[in-house]
Amino acid sequence: MAKAQSPAQKKTVERVMHEFKHGELKTAAGKRKVKNPKQAIAIALHEAGASKYEDNKTNQRNLRRTKAKEQRGQTGKEAAEGRGTKKSARGGNGGETTRAALYEEAKKRGIPGRSKMNKAELERALHK
Repeated sequence: MAKAQSPAQKKTVERVMHEFKHGELKTAAGKRKVKNPKQAIAIALHEAGASKYEDNKTNQRNLRRTKAKEQRGQTGKEAAEGRGTKKSARGGNGGETTRAALYEEAKKRGIPGRSKMNKAELERALHK
């Protein structure tokens, strides 16, 4: 490890090593499982943007890309656990929030016309 890691980098390294430990870590092509611990460490540092073999710009880009992938839920860990990476067809947030909950949030924020809005419209109004 070349230098001190930020908390975000540590979290990414931890996730990748967890995937390796459980046999979920795959190579860049995504076809073969990683069996060598040294290769797993190299992948972890690369994804975390903490590689000493790449310049700062590349490391920052790698960390940004990895964090975006983690937020989308497209990591090996989540794929192995069977969590879907796609949202519902309606474009909501996976059906987690009910219209009533959205309405209450709109009421707190004082959004006009909220009583006549459907769920999709409430979501749009709240996310502005």
